[in-house]
Amino acid sequence: MQVTRTIPILRIFSVEKAREFYVDYLGFAIEWDHRFDENSPAYIQVRRDDLVLHLTEHHGDCCPGSSVFVEMEGV
Repeated sequence: MQVTRTIPILRIFSVEKAREFYVDYLGFAIEWDHRFDENSPAYIQVRRDDLVLHLTEHHGDCCPGSSVFVEMEGV
């Protein structure tokens, strides 16, 4: 078995606030945004360089307050 990558899933409560933070502030790009219908919670993939995150409004996907350590250079 070869592990090729890990994608953290982080709980969000507002797509608009998540977009402000991840896209506008941190410089991620939204790759896709999935909803079962227009009133359903969002499940979004964002990317910056080789880092991919999944952001979810679904209450059962993960716990709020999770932590992820990201090693980077040139900060």
